[in-house]
Amino acid sequence: MDLMKELQPDVWAEPALARLESGLRQVVRSSSDAVRMALVALLAEGHLLIEDVPGVGKTTLAQAAARLLECRFKRIQFTSDLLPSDVIGVNIYNQARERFEFNPGPVFTNVLLADEINRTTPKTQSALLEAMNERQVTVDNQTYPLPQPFWVIATQNPAEHHGTYPLPESQLDRFLLRIRMGYPSPADERAIVRGEAGLALLDRIEPMLTLAELAQLQQNARAVRVADAVLDYEWALVDATRHHPGLELGVSPRGMLMLHRAAQAWALLEGRAFCVPHDVKRLVVAVCAHRVVVEARMGDRRSQHAEQILDEIRNHVPVPE
Repeated sequence: MDLMKELQPDVWAEPALARLESGLRQVVRSSSDAVRMALVALLAEGHLLIEDVPGVGKTTLAQAAARLLECRFKRIQFTSDLLPSDVIGVNIYNQARERFEFNPGPVFTNVLLADEINRTTPKTQSALLEAMNERQVTVDNQTYPLPQPFWVIATQNPAEHHGTYPLPESQLDRFLLRIRMGYPSPADERAIVRGEAGLALLDRIEPMLTLAELAQLQQNARAVRVADAVLDYEWALVDATRHHPGLELGVSPRGMLMLHRAAQAWALLEGRAFCVPHDVKRLVVAVCAHRVVVEARMGDRRSQHAEQILDEIRNHVPVPE
């Protein structure tokens, strides 16, 4: 059966995705592929980590993406004194009923903006682990499911900035993509200053997708065909990270799964019902660089070295015809 006939044209069709991308680009002006990458994370049902210096639009991208969806949105400003209970919630004693009752935290939402996530302690960072991986939280041995969909968009400043705590490997692995915004072009920067883009337009954004439409798009992304040759190429890239002399730890099987799903989402955004090898090659750095562990001798700028090594690997591994 033709996969294009299986997909619902009224939902998956290019106009719906183009409208969503256009709405983001009206607000977010960036010289990088940050907007397209955010949509990849959304379609692949993966969380997004945006890392860059302050003032380049990280929070604006997260807020704009959330407002384009007809869903619940909450924001947590991470600080050094934030507690895990401030994120997931806490049991409070109800004197009238003479029992403890659960008071849900801001994590109970559809889109959660975790702003400056690396400014809080590792203990509070870890409060998100179960939520991001299993879409649930556990408090006092009681498990509470989170609303669906559940999407975390986190922003962080580079690790070498003052007052930051490096995210542990287990936390980083929960993010599908780690991207950087970069500085806007001169024309885009002038538009931001004139109020033609950026924060000035946030209040004018209207939702462009319902949760039902989003769920259908995510199903369609999972249905995108991946040929065996492309799957072998994904494995070759991942396997190369496990044998590179500059890496102590390569990409895990979960990392390969995330690369696979991201490539499917990218293909759908390109209007295709099948993946090509260059979809994988385009995404391997953003999906895998934060999942590897660089040798200690590389010094403090390990994240940059990881990206360089992944770029070297994708240029070395042969791309199938």
